Amino acid sequence: MLHLTQRRTLTLREPETPGGPAHVSAASGLVRVGSWLHVVADDSLFLATFPLEGESPGDTWRVLPGQLPLEPRERKARKPDLEALCLLAAMPGAPNGALLAVPSGSALTRHQGALVPLGADGRPDGAARTVDWRPVHEQLARELGPLNIEGAAVSGARLRLLHRGNGDGGTDAVVDLDAGRVLRALEAGAPLGADVVRTVRRWELGKAGAVRLSFTDASPLPDGRIVFTAAAEDTRDAYQDGAVLGSAVGVLAPDGSPLFLDGVDAKVKLEGVDARVERGRIHLLLVADADDPARAAPLFEAVLAGVPG
Repeated sequence: MLHLTQRRTLTLREPETPGGPAHVSAASGLVRVGSWLHVVADDSLFLATFPLEGESPGDTWRVLPGQLPLEPRERKARKPDLEALCLLAAMPGAPNGALLAVPSGSALTRHQGALVPLGADGRPDGAARTVDWRPVHEQLARELGPLNIEGAAVSGARLRLLHRGNGDGGTDAVVDLDAGRVLRALEAGAPLGADVVRTVRRWELGKAGAVRLSFTDASPLPDGRIVFTAAAEDTRDAYQDGAVLGSAVGVLAPDGSPLFLDGVDAKVKLEGVDARVERGRIHLLLVADADDPARAAPLFEAVLAGVPG
């Protein structure tokens, strides 16, 4: 079992909504840039940014317009469901790179993502732009059925998406998009068309107890491998939450096939991962979704050793 060490909880300097909690609860995607950690939550219109070191509260940065209600059921029905966050290289309008927030596509309200330009220090710099994922989602839904995109990472010429197949009849899949076409669409401010989809491959990750493990996030490594997280959640679809039986961390080979998978020693729902290679070992930062608006999401750290290349 992989040992998780809790590093902090994701508290905020100010609540993103007046009267709301001053913390991130439904953490769903994590990217480290320089000395900053960026987190998206699936029930938020904001990016949250935290210092890498220490426990100082984070700041929020609006990525989508509008306002969400505080009442949990109404919020769930209207949330954009930003489930993944990935780092993009320098591009026109974002000379220091950008963050791409990716929606799940699991409901009609869940097709809008965001592009967030970064400053030289790794923090958000400038207004975010909305990104329309509907054409891609519609194409993938025709191939996979009910959609739930949970992970995204750039690997060479691919923007690799991880699809989470909830329930007994669900199908997990590794989806490769043409990164060049995606970047050209982003630069033009155009919707991401179905023509960006290159390949769709289905995978089975096994079970924790009687419940299937399914993809929840992704982080790229320099050699083309991708670290992923997975969770075993007892739910029948991509909309309803369920009891979490456990989580795992794995590695995909450059061709997208699973190389490694190991469970973690805490009963948490891992939803976000950032991976770095240091002295031959893979160092991880991970966030978990508390599945409770009143609780702050935790940030963990862990180390993978002896992973096949």
